[in-house]
Amino acid sequence: MDTKAVASKAKKVAIRAAIGIVVLGIGGSALYTFATLQFSYSEGERVGFVQKLSKKGWICKTNEGELAMVNIVGQNAQIFPFTVRDDSVAGQIEALNGHKVSLQYKEHRGVPSTCFGETNYYVVGVKKAD
Repeated sequence: MDTKAVASKAKKVAIRAAIGIVVLGIGGSALYTFATLQFSYSEGERVGFVQKLSKKGWICKTNEGELAMVNIVGQNAQIFPFTVRDDSVAGQIEALNGHKVSLQYKEHRGVPSTCFGETNYYVVGVKKAD
């Protein structure tokens, strides 16, 4: 084999390896993002009054809100920040504005971008509390 053939073959192998690494990186990132959004770390329910609900973001618009939880009259409210990804759930929350509500949420830790929400707590359901 002459040196030109060896150099040409080495160049092809290097290009294929570089493309493979890029594809593997993109695929791994996509798989990690999918896993963090599909599997929840915890699930729960919080009760209180929705203090704020707004659509935020430059490119990726998400509904961000705050729930004021008061246990005892006269005590300062504890604020629970949350994200709503589903616009129909956000509409239900807005319809119950001024009422005591119960928010069902799932906590997703390790989501790699704020494009999916600014908090770890994603509200998946809402109902009017007594």
